[in-house]
Amino acid sequence: MKNVKSFSKVLSAMAVSMLILSACKGGDDKPTSAKPTEKVETSAFPVKVKNDKEAVAGGVLKYGLISDTPFEGILNTVFYEGQPDSEVLQFFDEALLSTDENYVYDQDGAATYELSEDKKVITLKIKDNVKWHDGNPVTAEDLEYAYLVIGSPKYTGVRYDTQMSMIEGMEEYHTGKAKNISGVKVIDPQTISITFKEANPSVLTGLWTYPLPKKYLGDVAIDKLVESKQIRKEPIGFGPFKIKKITPGEAVEFEAFKDYWNGAPKLDGVLLKVVNPTIATASLENGDIDIASVSADQYDKAKSLKNIQLLGRTELSYSYIGFKLGHYDAKNGVNVMDNPKFADKRLRKAMAYALDNKSVGEKLYKGLRFPATSVIPPSFPKYFDKNLKGYEYDPKKAKSLLDEAGYKDVTGDGLREDPNGKEFKINFASMSGGDIAEPLAQFYLQAWKDVGLDVQLLDGRLHEFNSFYEMVEKDDPKIEVFAAAWGTGSDPDPSGIWSKNAPFNYVRWVNDENDQLLKDGISPDSFDENHRQEVYNNWQELVSEEVPLIPTLFRFGLDGVNNRVKGYDITPGQGFQGHLHEITVTSEESEKNK
Repeated sequence: MKNVKSFSKVLSAMAVSMLILSACKGGDDKPTSAKPTEKVETSAFPVKVKNDKEAVAGGVLKYGLISDTPFEGILNTVFYEGQPDSEVLQFFDEALLSTDENYVYDQDGAATYELSEDKKVITLKIKDNVKWHDGNPVTAEDLEYAYLVIGSPKYTGVRYDTQMSMIEGMEEYHTGKAKNISGVKVIDPQTISITFKEANPSVLTGLWTYPLPKKYLGDVAIDKLVESKQIRKEPIGFGPFKIKKITPGEAVEFEAFKDYWNGAPKLDGVLLKVVNPTIATASLENGDIDIASVSADQYDKAKSLKNIQLLGRTELSYSYIGFKLGHYDAKNGVNVMDNPKFADKRLRKAMAYALDNKSVGEKLYKGLRFPATSVIPPSFPKYFDKNLKGYEYDPKKAKSLLDEAGYKDVTGDGLREDPNGKEFKINFASMSGGDIAEPLAQFYLQAWKDVGLDVQLLDGRLHEFNSFYEMVEKDDPKIEVFAAAWGTGSDPDPSGIWSKNAPFNYVRWVNDENDQLLKDGISPDSFDENHRQEVYNNWQELVSEEVPLIPTLFRFGLDGVNNRVKGYDITPGQGFQGHLHEITVTSEESEKNK
């Protein structure tokens, strides 16, 4: 699972996943900063560009990384955490296995695989012509090295999780009792087998298949890798483009990797640059960039442009309001739920019922977002519990729950005191980014005030992406509630962000039933699809009942693509990265809006 922090920040170890945070203004029960708009018919958007013109030879694609903050520059899949870095990575590195439209591994990637009859052993064979950008072949030892790094007690990243620990011999290696991982065996230079303690259905959707260039990185100590020049300044991969120049945090210039295993790219290169969300659509309009995500606040302008096409699909992600229920004990690798402030789930439920997410999605996000009812998005139709209602807007119920829990207005100022009659204030953290961020945060504050809760914006302002996540990850005691989002990745197993051992469990929720259901979801019994669906339905119901976080919005993602681009495709499970080497342009210059 690949989890990534994103704007409005995701990752599990058997795959990597991607994260999303967002954070809307209002003086009443509904947002007031945006005019009502007709709901977007999301199915109307294509997933492939239409361009019948003849491609020109070469050309440089201009890609806009839409962000109000620099990318962090941790340009390695084993270590990165945020969405901006993942957008850079997609051009020059990739997994050995590709997936079909259902996010299940197929045989079309840089490696093929076989699963043993007992489903405990998966064997990967790397194809003959797969090379790193320094010319060395991608080998089985490179994939083994990735497991050795992630499993090392000196590893400083976040991808060691429940699924990694299920590999035979991994726990012994992770605790320093063994020098190697007995379940990871290099058979020959191109063949590797990975053995699990028991059969695990996520082996076909979430197996870690991102190798590390051992010859290139091997002289660097594991605990020094993340800060090394090989990752920060001169990273390599085996994807279709290689890095020519990095302007830290601002831009990356890529050139075609002619020895790419799937065929030389048709473009000469790609120029990626960070573009502030407020000027994203203007940059598309002027032809300054060819491809960029289009946010809801830019949608009305973008759909009027004649020089771009809009592509869209429901994303593997959800926005949420998280409660800080405790802290992460890094020494013991476990979350500890020890913050009594939000121990009463009636308080958490009341804060959920106070939010009118339907109006936020329709009015503030132009219908491009809609109420989230679960922590598994509908882009996983097999496992999304469509019968779960979530927390619909009901301020009367919110007030009743607060009364029942003892949060009452003792002083008569309209704001509730705690059950002991003492002042009750809540610090709320949210991120900057785009025109909607501030109105959205203010809307949440007002919604909670309307039910009598005194919730204040941390430091009186929004925080930029990197500093926001640093505070969240380090459990800064100033943060009590925060607005964030997860990109869930393509593996339905949610352990990477929900298990008691997961560093990405930012809310620090610990629950025995949660642990058991997560374990059942990747047990041999869950090779039976009906059983796995039942397990994840029960898990979604548990999360909804216990409310460690409030799912707020599912999202529909849009990309604006210049008319000169040909071959751009965001089909689920395959999408942009799988077609990068085939993308072309049909004119030397980007088309400008007329």
